[in-house]
Amino acid sequence: MKDRISLRGLRARGRHGVLAAERELGQEFIVDVTLFLDTAPAAAGDDLTKTVHYGELAEDLVKVVEGEPVDLIETLAQRLAEVCLVREPVEAAEVSVHKPAAPIPLPFDDVVVTITRSRS
Repeated sequence: MKDRISLRGLRARGRHGVLAAERELGQEFIVDVTLFLDTAPAAAGDDLTKTVHYGELAEDLVKVVEGEPVDLIETLAQRLAEVCLVREPVEAAEVSVHKPAAPIPLPFDDVVVTITRSRS
């Protein structure tokens, strides 16, 4: 079983969606990520270079959300997972993208897409 590092509730404004208004006005997206890795080497030496710097990860994830628009939050989730997986020693990542202001004309709490990706 691998250890986990989770970052929950990261908020950023993006212009993702299929509707023109979503692209023009943008909206808040909320991102949760869980990284799967072995944290023992970092803990043994109290060494940040042997784990994931979650502050830097958060900054990189926000850049993706604020960056180039995509139609689907599934695509956004994939791009965010790729940002997670380029970091050593991450072996897998679970990414959830929340779109609480999705253009749905009915009362709802949230729309969430969750994906799990691992190193190939």
